[in-house]
Amino acid sequence: MSAPLSRNTLFLLSALLVLALGLRLYRVGTYAIYFDEKSTLLVSQSVCLEGFNQRDVFDKKYFTPAEFWKPKTIEDFIQADIRGDIGNSPSYYAVLWLWLKVFGLSDTSLRMPSVIFSVLIVWMLFVFVRRHFRSGSRSTLSSTLTDSSVDALALTSAAIATIEPIFVAYSHIARNYSMTIFLTLLATHLFLLILERVRSRSSLVGSMSAGSVSLPILYVAYGAVFVVAVLSHYLAITVYMCHGLYALLYLRNSRAWVTLAITGAISLGLVSLWFFFGGGSYTFFTLEHQKNFYRNIALTNPMGSPFGIILPATVPNIAVRGVPIFADLFLITNGLGAALTGIRNSVPALGLGIIATFVIHRYLNVAKPPTWVYAAVPLILLVGLPIYSVTPLRLLVLSIAIPFIYLIYRYVVDRTNADQKRVVVILLLLAILPTLFLLFMALRSGHTFGITQRYSAFSFPYVCILVAMGLLQLPSLRKWFSLPIAAVLLLQTWHIIQLLGAIYADKAPKYTYFEKPRIANPYWSAAQQLKQLYAPGDTILYPNKKRIIYSEKIDKTYSDVTLLDAQLVNVYLPKDAQYIQRVDPNEPDRIVLVKGNSDKKITIFDFKGNTYRYGD
Repeated sequence: MSAPLSRNTLFLLSALLVLALGLRLYRVGTYAIYFDEKSTLLVSQSVCLEGFNQRDVFDKKYFTPAEFWKPKTIEDFIQADIRGDIGNSPSYYAVLWLWLKVFGLSDTSLRMPSVIFSVLIVWMLFVFVRRHFRSGSRSTLSSTLTDSSVDALALTSAAIATIEPIFVAYSHIARNYSMTIFLTLLATHLFLLILERVRSRSSLVGSMSAGSVSLPILYVAYGAVFVVAVLSHYLAITVYMCHGLYALLYLRNSRAWVTLAITGAISLGLVSLWFFFGGGSYTFFTLEHQKNFYRNIALTNPMGSPFGIILPATVPNIAVRGVPIFADLFLITNGLGAALTGIRNSVPALGLGIIATFVIHRYLNVAKPPTWVYAAVPLILLVGLPIYSVTPLRLLVLSIAIPFIYLIYRYVVDRTNADQKRVVVILLLLAILPTLFLLFMALRSGHTFGITQRYSAFSFPYVCILVAMGLLQLPSLRKWFSLPIAAVLLLQTWHIIQLLGAIYADKAPKYTYFEKPRIANPYWSAAQQLKQLYAPGDTILYPNKKRIIYSEKIDKTYSDVTLLDAQLVNVYLPKDAQYIQRVDPNEPDRIVLVKGNSDKKITIFDFKGNTYRYGD
């Protein structure tokens, strides 16, 4: 059982949680919802994008908000999820529906569950580290990690998660990622508690190591989190694959294997109900269609498609796309993906890092090293600056990647016992395998479109722990080794600060998808104007913009023109309003209010093509 928190630890944890909340609340509602968030909003209200389940509304010449907001059924929810998110994330949409029911439909409210789950990741990471690395919580009580050292590791891991750019960025996005990352971290915590309790049953030592929670309850909780997590994002299954591989390595209890198998079978059975009777039945067809669709683009128009650069899934192309994913997992190498893919500069930088690491290792414990050793590491790192042809300071940061990995290795070797090293193994599995699975699926699909950070973001909490180990090991080095590395880490800290600034300014495309900042939500502002200006006898006209149909079965509903603008404005109009509205066949871009039977028209909003329509 974990020892109580000291006053200092509790204060520091509280400060980190307050800081995490502040960083995530800052400017959370500043920018308009982008296309995926529009899908989130409509699906959460059981409304199909482009009106598939609203034909009786949009087939008529005129419609009202009251007709738009008519009561929806479970079938409406399933159809909305199918057409808005290929049947993915029903548990997330259920949570969001309940939240919006209580707190309303503003952009801030829409994103608040992501904010909350992102802060919970910080808290859960602290709990995870403190629970599974604390010496008294393991079956073997001897350890080089003292309780204060474990608290330092837990606090440092939580601090890294507090400022991790992907956690901050995705707390500002109304999608499932923050929730799924939290759930999979919780699931890993429960999984390790189960294995700990199984081991403790064969030993009197640590028999109460999992606290007062009984083993059956742990299995039930693990299975329940499995169901909710996979139904929050299907790729959460990669985390459970890591659990299975870890069990193969370390679990030697046949009864536990049977119980875990039963838990997994029941959980998969519950998930399969969604695939057989809900929106998941549509997923496999859509994934097969997307595989062929994007592969065709990769083979015929890889550089010029409207979906960005999509390359054929050759090993070199996958490497070029995959290296930045791995680099950005680690806070110390964040943003170095471009440098890593440039062989001309990355090889010297990594080579110098290897040389520096050799020097550190060779003279780590030598009491009186040769005089040249005192200046060796800074000189080795700096000698590359005249060599690098581009971004020399970023490549200087790259050159400490290998020494930092060595620091993590030394932390594990010097400070952890056998039980704690097993925890490190699962950290490594969870840090690496989700991205490897992503690369494997790209190779299988024949295109690189799906190689994106958010699809393997489940790895980030565990990487935070590994980075924390390296940082805590740094002070143990002689100062002539540690100070040069610390100085370069300060450069990387400045990069992270700038990146967070770019995220807040909506200018970090990898995290926010935009280089040009979005305006505030035009649909919400249009609805507010209409509520103020509309009078009985007026008519609201919505744009009639031609839709691009990529797939007859997936994109085709019943309308050749987009109804999304009309849908999104109606989301923010009063649910019982009788405003007369129609789609204007002669206007592609403007929302217009026509006053009475006169010719007076008031432009409520001009989308100017796609400039403000999709968040571009």
